[in-house]
Amino acid sequence: MYLNKALIYGNLTRDPELKSLPSGTKVATFGMATNRRYKDQNGNWQDQADFHNVVVFGRQAETSAQYLKKGSGAFVEGRMQTRSWDDKQTGQKKYRTEVVAERVQFGPIGQNRTQGGPSNNNAQNNPEKGATEKGAEDSIQYPEEDINAEDIPF
Repeated sequence: MYLNKALIYGNLTRDPELKSLPSGTKVATFGMATNRRYKDQNGNWQDQADFHNVVVFGRQAETSAQYLKKGSGAFVEGRMQTRSWDDKQTGQKKYRTEVVAERVQFGPIGQNRTQGGPSNNNAQNNPEKGATEKGAEDSIQYPEEDINAEDIPF
């Protein structure tokens, strides 16, 4: 049995670029960066960034292009694919390895930051008014006092 599965969580390095194939299928491409932290031989912490090319097809391509932007966090599940072509200028064979996404989940939206779509300036400037306009299902009311562990019934 063979397995070709890629799971990456990282930040976009550039805005998604949306194109259409001659068949009408939408294709979005973007870059992602993932970070790794490890200890070297001397015991010092080292950070390493890896960069990935991601390709998304169909409806997910449209939503990715609409809601993701440079710096956004995303979780991509897909398969690795390497394609090749001949460079028209030099005649050399070129290769590109990319993650062909089967599923894209958008990461959390940062505080005071909207992700794609229209922004709700009223919600950002006046939290109480924004919460009532957005609806109760979009807002969570947290208690102002600390929760005592003895109050939890289990």
